[in-house]
Amino acid sequence: MNVRQAPEFPQWPQYDESERDGLVRALEQGQWWRMGGSEVDSFEREFAEHHGAAHALAVTNGTHALELALQVMGVGPGSEVIVPAFTFISSSQAAQRLGAVAVPVDVDPDTYSIDAAAAAAAVTSRTRAIMPVHMAGFLADMDALAKLSANTGVPLLQDAAHAHGARWQGKRVGELGSVAAFSFQNGKLMTAGEGGAVLFPDTAMYETAFLRHSCGRPRTDRRYMHAIAGSNLRLNEFSASVLRAQLRRLDGQIATRHERWALLSGLLESIDGVVPQRGDERTDVPSHYMAMFRVPGIGEDDRNALVDRLVEAGLPAFAGFRAIYRTDAFWELGAPDTTPDELAERCPHSEAISQDCIWLHHRTLLASEEDMHLTAAIIADAVSTV
Repeated sequence: MNVRQAPEFPQWPQYDESERDGLVRALEQGQWWRMGGSEVDSFEREFAEHHGAAHALAVTNGTHALELALQVMGVGPGSEVIVPAFTFISSSQAAQRLGAVAVPVDVDPDTYSIDAAAAAAAVTSRTRAIMPVHMAGFLADMDALAKLSANTGVPLLQDAAHAHGARWQGKRVGELGSVAAFSFQNGKLMTAGEGGAVLFPDTAMYETAFLRHSCGRPRTDRRYMHAIAGSNLRLNEFSASVLRAQLRRLDGQIATRHERWALLSGLLESIDGVVPQRGDERTDVPSHYMAMFRVPGIGEDDRNALVDRLVEAGLPAFAGFRAIYRTDAFWELGAPDTTPDELAERCPHSEAISQDCIWLHHRTLLASEEDMHLTAAIIADAVSTV
């Protein structure tokens, strides 16, 4: 009997005849942009319904989704947006590109999502939005954050780039009462290579966002009567046709990933020196965008070398996000009046996680149970040499 020594992970993105049929359908309808075709409109309805939202607006990418949402929420020069210090840089840059100041706060050491108490301490009279990032598909503490929003009057913008299909105590992302932004970049849980979407809880915000994403031009305008300032953030018909197919298989993939993470996380927990991410149990349906774990105390250089060894062994492994205040990009515009070291003191968990965290691409969790054991064995062997 042959015994496999290396895992066999499925490729990503995944597609079948559904995507191919959608692309042909979009091609043959004769109109390839959203104002003349039907694919974007159909995708928006389906995505909104799937996530329990009143409205969805499809846009060019996830970064633009955040930027557009913040603009509609009134973020601009002179305002502040609270963001987690441990996140992908788009969370802060979306606010900074609007002329606002991004204010990093610490994250929970177990979930890696924004610490609600740290966010509360950072609220000022200039705060216009609080942006929880649902790290790896485990939702941030939406109960505490909703209470904070109600007490301060500062709205939430969920960065749900990792959280397609996730649920918090039975509620879908669009049922949590706040705006949410998604990404469909090539590595995401649903993808058309690029793309994004914003969920809106009310019609007025949605209509404003529609104008701003379409050069400020009303749908029925024939005389170039641009109503408000905007940009061209419209998604094309081909991308929407692919996303419609991707959405249909999302729940099945989430179920598989959930089963595999239950196995893999237990195996990782048994490895000396390895601590897997622990999601808040109130996230009753996590989407598992990443399989994340920490090797506390390893240090950034050794962590990076460990990632290289895992990749050489066949795992789709990556270093955790760098704390945003540790990047040059963060300080180019819209940065708070402080220093990286001062922010590091305020954000000790983000500082540590950014140096000792490793994540595996979610296609890892679409493999077999045998592959979970092989993956854990590779990690255990690599960690033992640190």
